[in-house]
Amino acid sequence: MATSTTVSNTENLMKYLDLPQKGYCMAEYIWIDGMNGVRSKTKTLDKKCTDVKELSEWNFDGSSCGQAPGDNSDVYLRPVRIFPDPFRRGDNILVLCECWDHDGTPNKFNYRHDCARLMEANAKHEPWFGLEQEYTLLGLDGRPYGWPKMGFPAPQGPYYCGVGTGKVYCRDIVEAHYKACLFAGVKIAGINAEVMPAQWEFQVGPCEGIDLGDQLWMARFLLHRVAEEFGVVITFAPKPIPGDWNGAGLHTNVSTKEMRLDGGLKAIEAVMSKLEKRHVEHIAVYGEGNAERMTGQHETASMDKFNWGVADRGASVRIPRQCAAAGKGYFEDRRPASNADPYQITGMMMETMFGGLPDEKMLK
Repeated sequence: MATSTTVSNTENLMKYLDLPQKGYCMAEYIWIDGMNGVRSKTKTLDKKCTDVKELSEWNFDGSSCGQAPGDNSDVYLRPVRIFPDPFRRGDNILVLCECWDHDGTPNKFNYRHDCARLMEANAKHEPWFGLEQEYTLLGLDGRPYGWPKMGFPAPQGPYYCGVGTGKVYCRDIVEAHYKACLFAGVKIAGINAEVMPAQWEFQVGPCEGIDLGDQLWMARFLLHRVAEEFGVVITFAPKPIPGDWNGAGLHTNVSTKEMRLDGGLKAIEAVMSKLEKRHVEHIAVYGEGNAERMTGQHETASMDKFNWGVADRGASVRIPRQCAAAGKGYFEDRRPASNADPYQITGMMMETMFGGLPDEKMLK
């Protein structure tokens, strides 16, 4: 059988992964590019690293990543967090980085920087976030994985949380990703098959402050890397298939210290009016192509107006019934698209709830 040119030959690779590294370690520097994707490259370390402060800055060609012009292309990587590497294992690490320009300012696609400042400025509110990342598995032909080459599968109905052949596709990828996240220390809360066949969801959180964005971006990186080994493409497009098929979102669950106290429902309801006033600003950072998803159908609200309700999955924001009954808890913003940046989502949420940074407004 001919060797595939698109699927990693993992079985052959394994015998090399067991080779001793003679005290050296590999650090995979990971960053977010100018197209809302992830990039990475590897650096050899001469000793084990247990603290991100021990790592040096690095750089890359920003003109090849949509982050800088060709005549001034150097962009700098500043490590902000390390995770154990589930692919190389041992003392090897994954390094999440921020991107900075040569003049010492954050790269224009570095949304983490201002988000972290907002989280720090409002740390007394102890914000918790939990994001539900939906995604779709595609074959190399661009069709959802497992769909017939011509035509469509049976209508939606049996696929959500489905079990059994013909109801779920690529569970092996989903399980492998789950284990990789747990090994790496990503706070993955769960997984489930979604409403459209070949669509899945994983949840990250609850995490406090900037931690959520860091963990979700690492989970996305791990998902892409796992899918490489199966020759499957991951898309976070909010409406990958037009027609009577569910889109993909990034539902955002939000809770503050005030919301978790007895009587916290009043704090939740107070945020609703703030969210309504800034609906347009939120939609602007809630993902590209979101209008195709937010039509008022398929468990979405209309993009044109804001509304909220208890247990209403057709609303912009849903307050879970158990929270309404308890009089405290959290709310779910159902507007973000699956391809939205979690730093922009959570940063905008903090700005709306508590006000912007003293010297500037962010995310404009």
